[in-house]
Amino acid sequence: MPHRPYIVGNWKMNGSRAMLAEARAIDRAAARYPDVQVALAPPFTLIGALREAVTAMGVGGQDCHAQTKGAHTGDVSAAMLVDTGADVVIVGHSERRKDHAESDAVVKAKAEAALAAGLGIIVCVGETLEERDAGKAEAVVAGQVDHSLPAADVASDAVAAGKVAVAYEPVWAIGTGRVAAVCDVVAMHAAIRGRLLALYGESGAKVRILYGGSVNAGNAAELLAAEGVSGALVGGASLTAEAFLPIVAAAGTGEA
Repeated sequence: MPHRPYIVGNWKMNGSRAMLAEARAIDRAAARYPDVQVALAPPFTLIGALREAVTAMGVGGQDCHAQTKGAHTGDVSAAMLVDTGADVVIVGHSERRKDHAESDAVVKAKAEAALAAGLGIIVCVGETLEERDAGKAEAVVAGQVDHSLPAADVASDAVAAGKVAVAYEPVWAIGTGRVAAVCDVVAMHAAIRGRLLALYGESGAKVRILYGGSVNAGNAAELLAAEGVSGALVGGASLTAEAFLPIVAAAGTGEA
């Protein structure tokens, strides 16, 4: 892989303080793989506690609001994430796009707000099964990249510093146990890279492209070895050290 691999666990709406023991175990193991960047994104309620519990890995939020403060009941700003200990945030996950009707423009505004607050960002893109079956997968994802990523004048420093990542998550593979064929992953990552170079020029090569969608210990090595794949955004398999650590190991050694 041309970049330092980035393995990010998204706990989604799962987790309690009792799970900090799993996070500590992951953190201890992450320290043994200095060539792999590891992060966990727990629910908002656990960000502060997780930050205090770990030292070798990053801590992320699963979303943020585009505004810095105000009358937005139930929302959390990027500045609040920073204040509670996060250093990265996921924006535009397909579950947010679907369940909360988030458009590309909304995702872009959130991504730009996160960069302004000093956070790294992981911008999610991906097609539905219907879009893939209709032969529109690459066009759909290219459009999401073009309209969800921060503008070049806003993101140039962050891109150069490696603080911008894209996660390709085919919607039909998230939490379903289905995984995209490696050849399709390679083709999509190449298409995304082309759009990133168009957006950011040569610096677009510094944006890591992660694969997400039912990544587990059994398929991680093959996916991470695929051309253009710079890491993984992991859902259910990130909830326990037993399931998550083989994925980190696969990134660090090339074998699960």
